[in-house]
Amino acid sequence: MQEASGVSRRAVLGGAAATGAMAALGTAGTARAAETAGTAGTPGRPAGQTSMVKQPFDVYPTVRVGVIGIGNRGSGMANGWAAVPGCVVRAVCDVRAPRAKAKADQLAADGKPRPLEFGGSPDAYKEMLKRDDIDLVYIATPWEFHYEQGKAALLAGKHVLVELPIATELDQLWDLVNTSERTRRHLLLSENVSYGRNELAMLRMAHDGAFGDITNGHGGYLHDLRELLFSPTYYTDSWRRLWHTRSIASFYPMHGLAPIAAAMDINRGDRMVTLRATATEPKGLADYRARFVPEGHPAWKETYVNGDLVTCLIDTADGRIIRAEHDVSSPRPYSRINTIAGSRGIFEDYAGPAPTGGRIYIEPDHGGHSWRDFKAYRDEYDHWLWKKIGDDAANNGGHGGMDYVLQWRTVQCMRAGLVPDMDVYDAAAWCSPVPLSVMSLEDKGRPVQVPDFTRGSWVNIRLGLDTRESDMPPVA
Repeated sequence: MQEASGVSRRAVLGGAAATGAMAALGTAGTARAAETAGTAGTPGRPAGQTSMVKQPFDVYPTVRVGVIGIGNRGSGMANGWAAVPGCVVRAVCDVRAPRAKAKADQLAADGKPRPLEFGGSPDAYKEMLKRDDIDLVYIATPWEFHYEQGKAALLAGKHVLVELPIATELDQLWDLVNTSERTRRHLLLSENVSYGRNELAMLRMAHDGAFGDITNGHGGYLHDLRELLFSPTYYTDSWRRLWHTRSIASFYPMHGLAPIAAAMDINRGDRMVTLRATATEPKGLADYRARFVPEGHPAWKETYVNGDLVTCLIDTADGRIIRAEHDVSSPRPYSRINTIAGSRGIFEDYAGPAPTGGRIYIEPDHGGHSWRDFKAYRDEYDHWLWKKIGDDAANNGGHGGMDYVLQWRTVQCMRAGLVPDMDVYDAAAWCSPVPLSVMSLEDKGRPVQVPDFTRGSWVNIRLGLDTRESDMPPVA
């Protein structure tokens, strides 16, 4: 087993050596950037806008958060925000006012400052956005509201963290990129899986060269949600099930795609260039309804059109291939797949023994065509965030602690005035398979172009999630 340094070789390149590394590329890097400027699907940057790449936050001594959407997800994340040092939940908003009140009551009962309450109408969030004592808006509403609410928050001068996806149409993604650039406010995807312990260790191994030259990756969101989709209470007004009646998209590929993209330095030396999609027939929800949903239920009036398994095959500029899958309609154990492979080895997640749930095979450590447990490698390549706050994450966050790590790191970047690990260009790229999969499927699975949301800066080596260790500023 190779000895891991404090930071990976890739992280070093992202620092002072980045300029020299790009200079070594010479005209090749310039030519690659020029290839994407003005190409189909990549409009030029409007006059007066500048890139948000490597744009640090202003310094916020205390991060004041406004939460829009107090359903299952928003309620749990509100608790997480309140637990992060130097962060306070300033306001909560939900179209159902009793939800906002219940969350405010609970936070106050827990000894936290009582947040202001907004609710009772679809436009209640607009009143919340008028306040000048909110720095970060966290959005956890149904998908169809993310674009409108995210843009409104940017225009109100707030930074924004949006649950997946930030938008569902290409023109909306571009509009959010442009609005972020115009307002100089960050819009980030709430991609908690990118902060998973295995995912970050895999990232550091990839950047340290443990897998050799990376050639392909495989990620997905394979989660049997049938019972929850038909639940009368879990998804308010059945919003998530109704998406299966009106779109053929790969709804939610980001959890699997984002960690693979990070390991491949997408938008940081490589980029996604084409996507082609396939879909199986939509059988799962109708079959579940026939067996478990009583006659007279509103679901019996629905026709499901979204394929049970939607697969996106994505080619990158450097010749790598990413396979991203989505399936919430089939009976199967949960998996995000999380696989990275290269010329010297492979890692597969959620397939191995406890405690890490991953297996690995790399040369020269291994032979005999036999998988090895990932634990020793995760211990060696454990990301500094998990070493520093892993215990706090286990006590304060959902999804194995990755929610809290995302929240802690976001607050730390804002309080210390750091560049965020993920930016609006990552958010747009990772969410683009939603509309692009529709375009490909409607054209019999033919490849479609992936826009370059960075407008050429993807060739530049820079840090992302593989950052150097830093401390949370002390709370006054």
